[in-house]
Amino acid sequence: MRKGWRLILILLLVLAVTLFAAGCGGKKEAGNNQSGQNQPAGGQAAEEKMKVAFIYVGPIGDAGWTWAHEQGRQYLAEKLPWVEASYVENVPEGADVERVLTELAEKGNKVIFATSFGYMDYVIKVAEKYPNVVFMHCSGYKTAQNVGTYFAAMEEPRYLSGMVAGKMTKSNVLGYVAAHPIPEVIRGINAFTLGARSVNPDVKVKVVWTNTWYDPAAEKQAALSLLDAGADVIAQHQDTPGPQQAAQERGKYGIGYNSDMRQFAPEANLTSPVWNWGPYYVKVVEAVKNGTWKSEDYYGTMKDGIIDLGPYNDKVPQEVRDLVDAKKQEIIDGKFYVFQGPIKDQSGKVRVQEGQKMSHEEVLGVNWFVEGVEGDIPK
Repeated sequence: MRKGWRLILILLLVLAVTLFAAGCGGKKEAGNNQSGQNQPAGGQAAEEKMKVAFIYVGPIGDAGWTWAHEQGRQYLAEKLPWVEASYVENVPEGADVERVLTELAEKGNKVIFATSFGYMDYVIKVAEKYPNVVFMHCSGYKTAQNVGTYFAAMEEPRYLSGMVAGKMTKSNVLGYVAAHPIPEVIRGINAFTLGARSVNPDVKVKVVWTNTWYDPAAEKQAALSLLDAGADVIAQHQDTPGPQQAAQERGKYGIGYNSDMRQFAPEANLTSPVWNWGPYYVKVVEAVKNGTWKSEDYYGTMKDGIIDLGPYNDKVPQEVRDLVDAKKQEIIDGKFYVFQGPIKDQSGKVRVQEGQKMSHEEVLGVNWFVEGVEGDIPK
């Protein structure tokens, strides 16, 4: 009997050892390694998903800036099923950005897209602590070995939308609801004004600042003040369709931004300069995965497809559409450049001589208004 028990015990011991060995060779879970350091993106096990994160300044339902980036994130997740793409919304441009970026890096994200201008310095600071994470900052100008920037020549569709507004106005007064007095917003106002005055030299563009990115009530109120001042077309650099809705309530027209805003003001919105972030996000993540990503200052164009002029309202006459579409093709073909002289500033001083073009650096740092703009740039 003792020999029989010994045999049973030996068999049980062998079975236990076998099960333990099998458990050690099981599936590895995705996430940070035990040291807290991030592994290079290309060195992941086959069963792991590559973590990518987005940080947004507004809510994903703002119908504007954040919504457009969120559509890009969803496109990325759809096109690259090996990607796990998360997001954090409603992160103000302040000290909390550093905490959110740090948490996203600690969670094992290999690429982090920071999608607002005011995130810039926090991105640079956090990136220093996580050299194996790629940080992409939208609309900024500071880079590092693991930090790239990306934006696009939104002045191209802005100019075209200005042409539409210049043709559709009856009062020759256009209103522009502006967010913050930074070069990105200033060059948009300038491009819009140049486009409008190219087809209607009598046009004036009145500007009101809200000093906000996302504040539906403030944006709408700013638009109403411009309408009270005689504007009959309202353009905007804001994240909600509030200015378009104000125009519709007053029976006037509007030019949206970020996304096709016709559904929110179908009687007013004539068209909108729009973003198409998805393909670019796919390109960046694939490059990181393949080990070919390098820091750069990407500035896309309509030719790239990252920006465009949205669909026209049925109220825009065909002859206006044809005129604008022809100019759009010139831009895509490289035959027309928005910031080419002669260009005067508000005082009438020639800032860009005839035949000359503003350099990329000058465009990115512009801090003056072109002739035809009524309003000041706050210091």
